[in-house]
Amino acid sequence: MLVPSARKELDKLKARVMKDIGYDVDLNNPDHVKYEVAEELNIPLSKGYNGKLTSEQAGKIGGPIGGNMVKEMIRMAQEQMTRK
Repeated sequence: MLVPSARKELDKLKARVMKDIGYDVDLNNPDHVKYEVAEELNIPLSKGYNGKLTSEQAGKIGGPIGGNMVKEMIRMAQEQMTRK
């Protein structure tokens, strides 16, 4: 992360976005949604070391999370631009 102080707000965004698309998100630990995504995709993600995962598997887990966050950030920016 380029701006460490943004972590809290990004976690809030992740929780809101993933909850909106139907995932059961713990608002105190939004990063845990990755385990739900991994389970849904039958990818063996565990807490701790996951060095045996392929980059493809890791991408399948993180892609939907990050991709949906980016879509929401774009939507938010477009909304702000229309207000000006």
